[in-house]
Amino acid sequence: MERTVVGIDVGSRKICTLVGEVGNNGRLRVVGVGLVPSRGLRKGVVVNVEDATAALSASVEEAQRTSGYKLERAYVSISGEHISSLNSQGVVGVSHRRAGITVDDVERALDAACAVTVPHDQEIIHVIPRGYVVDGQSGVQDPIGMYGFRLEVEAHLVTASTTAIQNLVKCVQGAGLEVDEVVSAGIAAGDAVLEDTEREMGVVLADIGAGTTDVAVFIDGTVWHTVTLGIGGAYITQDIAIGLRLAPDLAEDVKMKHGHTLPHAVDTDEVFTVSSFGDDEQREVPRWQLASIIEARTEEILSMINKAIKRSGYDGLLPAGVVLCGGTAQLRGIRTLGRHVLGLPVRLGRPRNIHGLVDAVDNPAHAVGAGLMAWGSTEEARPQLKARPRPSGGPRILKWLRAFLPG
Repeated sequence: MERTVVGIDVGSRKICTLVGEVGNNGRLRVVGVGLVPSRGLRKGVVVNVEDATAALSASVEEAQRTSGYKLERAYVSISGEHISSLNSQGVVGVSHRRAGITVDDVERALDAACAVTVPHDQEIIHVIPRGYVVDGQSGVQDPIGMYGFRLEVEAHLVTASTTAIQNLVKCVQGAGLEVDEVVSAGIAAGDAVLEDTEREMGVVLADIGAGTTDVAVFIDGTVWHTVTLGIGGAYITQDIAIGLRLAPDLAEDVKMKHGHTLPHAVDTDEVFTVSSFGDDEQREVPRWQLASIIEARTEEILSMINKAIKRSGYDGLLPAGVVLCGGTAQLRGIRTLGRHVLGLPVRLGRPRNIHGLVDAVDNPAHAVGAGLMAWGSTEEARPQLKARPRPSGGPRILKWLRAFLPG
């Protein structure tokens, strides 16, 4: 029997609601798309509840029209500089040694890994196993069924601002949907665009959105490091608007239509026409001038990604290089500039293993939305850990402990 899964990519420039059908064979087919301009958000964070709710409602309504479904629940992306991560270790004794390690043992080990100090205004949204150790034997990927006395887990914990989560959930609920789970944008994008071999060898996923850039390092098949940078494509647009004296909307349009990250790759005689801010009179602008503005800011974004990779300490473990996605990744020449700045192989990430309305989502800008659908489509195959109560005693809004358990 087919079931429906909904993913809402809540970005600073666009809100995209994707509706997918998951068949008995696990195949994911896109049947609905709702893409609208974003309002009420800045750098991935809700700053105006009323505007953000209205934009979400418009996106959901459009997705309902195209899919023919009445949407009730969704997986929702979260981004912003408030997102941080840390690695932790959990150790437990195996409860039934003769029966082998069970899912319950793994869950207890992951729960033990969460016994870390988290700032009072933050909460854990993901708990991702990096690897297991059974009685001193390291490198175990799937401990279930193994015999042993002691189980250890190395886990990657992702935290987010409690306030940011609550405001986001409030807006989604205001649009008429319940939130199944909030998912880090970088991790969601990785689910959509990365190949299994890349994740095993070592790769960086960089989702360059309008207001933020989400960076995730994948090694040995799972996430080892995540960070969100407070810079994105909007900074390029802002520089274009100032440098060429254009309205912001026109600057964004010019960037996508005529933009290039490599001035030397543009014909020096090539021009395009625009109207200045507050003036209807058309004027010609050399394309190389636009490319020079874009190059400077894009290089800055890539340099910040490079610094984030080096700060992670895993820069020497990334033979698969960097996969770029997000709207800014569509800029011409960004792969070449990326290889120069990062010193690593660079490719563009497009959603994989999706069917149906592929043309509507087959570009790097929709990596997060496609990843949210993929995340939701595999939920039933992954055991879920129960949420623990808040220190105040009240229940958490979301299932914050998501385990990438085998099975």
